Amino acid sequence: MSSSTDAAPRRQGPGGLGGPEGTAPRHGGLLRQRRSRLLGLLLLLVLVVVAATLSIAVGSRGIGLGAVWQALTDPGVPTEETVIVRELRLPRTALGLMVGLSLGVAGALAQGHTRNPLGDPGLLGVTAGASLGVVLAIHLLGVGTPAGYVWFAFAGALVGTVLVFSLGSAGRGGATPVTLALAGAALSALFYALVRAVLVSDTDSLDAFRFWVVGALAGRGADVAWQVAPFIAAGLVLALVNAPALDLLGLGEDVARGLGQRVWLARSVGLAAVTLLCGAATAACGPIAFVGLVVPHVVRVFTGPAHRWLVPCSGLLGAALLLVADVLGRVVVRPGELQVGIVLALLGAPFFIALIRRRRLVST
Repeated sequence: MSSSTDAAPRRQGPGGLGGPEGTAPRHGGLLRQRRSRLLGLLLLLVLVVVAATLSIAVGSRGIGLGAVWQALTDPGVPTEETVIVRELRLPRTALGLMVGLSLGVAGALAQGHTRNPLGDPGLLGVTAGASLGVVLAIHLLGVGTPAGYVWFAFAGALVGTVLVFSLGSAGRGGATPVTLALAGAALSALFYALVRAVLVSDTDSLDAFRFWVVGALAGRGADVAWQVAPFIAAGLVLALVNAPALDLLGLGEDVARGLGQRVWLARSVGLAAVTLLCGAATAACGPIAFVGLVVPHVVRVFTGPAHRWLVPCSGLLGAALLLVADVLGRVVVRPGELQVGIVLALLGAPFFIALIRRRRLVST
């Protein structure tokens, strides 16, 4: 007599494979998702290389790729093209890469910590604090160069984030996405009101401030890039460390605590990363909108909600987007130049409107 185990038929998955039903499809889905993420990461790396090449070669005066390569590898006799590439466009491209990378990563972190798909780093008071720091430096101390703005803008961004986190943590439930967003909105309104008060009372401050607040890579030398590089590097390290914690926080704070996550520590590390990244980027180039808002939504198409993939991929796309926008600004009004902040606003506003309409349609 056969045993009961012999009589019971084994459950077959699709394709006749043994094991629990549905194992093969789930495994295949994971493989496809991983393949999609790897392919997206590779395409983003290629896009960054192409954008950087265009940033060095394209401008009011076009330079061939051969001349660019020669200027980078064998300067030799300092010709006009060599000077343009090495002293003007190369530092500008390097700064654009750092700023775009910072804003993309900061946007992914800000949306994750506030659980607000329409949020960006400015929602946490970073941009408003940096703007107040710059206008006070111009008004009170007479600072008039981008290299001089950097430290005051960064200090303002730091103060803004600390105040937002302190106010958002003051309630009984501590720092939550809702309290952080409300505190950020309130303090940003206060900071911008103070900025306008200074500008109205001092026309000289207005003239100097308006060149910074529009957001631009032009006029920033290698000295500015070197000043913000350590802060951006530290912010990127904190962001990569914080990314796995965001996946747990997305399940809810109670669930995250049950899985052993220290919520307060994860929030603190994430806000520190956003402050370093967005504060340094804003200090170097002025407020640049829409990168932190738009980029994470585009990247989620192939990464999904996993922040271990979303954060680095958002940085790469942010760098590519900023460089492409800067190149477009040099081309569309040649021989003049349109600041990158204006170009990104023109590109990002339609996406923002479409995103709001899509969410409204889904909610109804």
